[in-house]
Amino acid sequence: MPHNILLTGASGYLGGTLLTHLLTTPLPPYSTLYALVRTPSQAHSVQQSTATPLLLPDLTDTATLTQTIIAHKITIIYFLIDAASSTTQIPMIEALGEVKRLTGQEVHFLHTTGAKLFSGHAGHPALPSEEFSDGEGERVYEIQNAARSGNALKVNTTIIDTATKHGVRSYIFIPCIVYGKGEGFGNKISIQTVAVVKAALKIRKVVRVDKTRAVWPVSHIHDTVSLYLELLRNMLLDEPDLGYGRNGYYLAASGSVAWEDLYEAMGKRLAERGLVDDATVVDADEEALERIGEALGRPKDFVPVEMGGSCVMEAKHGLQIGWRPKYAPEHALEAAAEEVDWILENLDGN
Repeated sequence: MPHNILLTGASGYLGGTLLTHLLTTPLPPYSTLYALVRTPSQAHSVQQSTATPLLLPDLTDTATLTQTIIAHKITIIYFLIDAASSTTQIPMIEALGEVKRLTGQEVHFLHTTGAKLFSGHAGHPALPSEEFSDGEGERVYEIQNAARSGNALKVNTTIIDTATKHGVRSYIFIPCIVYGKGEGFGNKISIQTVAVVKAALKIRKVVRVDKTRAVWPVSHIHDTVSLYLELLRNMLLDEPDLGYGRNGYYLAASGSVAWEDLYEAMGKRLAERGLVDDATVVDADEEALERIGEALGRPKDFVPVEMGGSCVMEAKHGLQIGWRPKYAPEHALEAAAEEVDWILENLDGN
C-alpha cells in the first residue's frame, strides 16, 4: 500500500524549501503528500504548490489531530515545528501506531531537533579531541537520556521511547548552521545567520561570544533538504539498513567552521554596506550582550547560546544511507556576502 506523507512546518525556512523539493525530486511512488497548515492563507499557498493542505488551526486539540491522521491513513510524518517540547509529537506518534495496527503497514515519524542539543551548551563533548558522530546512536541516546527531567534534551529520548512503545520507526533529524536561500512560500531565511546580522545591526559591531575558537557544523539548505529526501527515499523503499529508534540520529552537515571565521566573513559584507563601523570582530561585553539580547528577543544570558558554542558532532550516518552533500563547509564562508544580502532583503518577514 503506498504511503501517505504529512509535512509540518511548510511555512518555515526548512519546511518550505523541503516542500518545494519534495514536489520536484524523483522519489519512489507514494500516494498523497499532505502539508499541515494553521490558516486558510497557508492552505491556499500549499494548494498552489500542488500538495494537499490539512487545516488544523489548534494542535492542542489532540482528539482532532489524532482522528485526522488516522482518517487519512498517514504513515510518514515529517515534524519540523517544535524542537523544545513533545506535546504535539506524542499524539501524532500514537496515531501512527493506530494506523499501523489498522493497515499492517510500517509507519515512520521524523522529528527535527537542533544541533544545540548535541553541543557543549547541553553538556555534550565540545573539544576537537572529543568528536563523536550521529552514527553512535546508543551513546548519543544515553547522554541525552541522562539529562535532568524537563530539559529540552529529554524531548528526543521521549520521542524515541514513545515511538518504540507504539511500533513506530522514529528518526531524530539534526540541522546545524543552515544557510542559503529558502524556497518556500513563507520564511526564506535561516535562524543562526540571521542572529549574527541582527546583533551587528543593533550595536554596529561584529562580536564574538566565545572565549575559545569554537566550531559548529554547517550545511547549505540544499544539502539539508537532500538528507531529508534521502531518508524519505529509504523509508519508501523500506530499506532494511535504515537506522531508526536509538540508532536513528541524523546530522545534516558537510563539516564544521569556526564561529569567528563566520563572523569575520559576514562582518566584511556588513561593513561594505555601511551597517557596522568596521569589520573587526571584538569580544562582546555585558552591555553588548544586553543590547543584542534585545535585538534577538532573548535574555542576555541566552545570547551565547544563540550565537556561539561548540558542537563537535560529525555527520556520518547520512553518508551510510547514500546522502552526499554538495557544498564543502568552507562554502559557508565563501557565500557569506550573499547570505548577508539575502537576510537584509528578507529580514522584515522573519
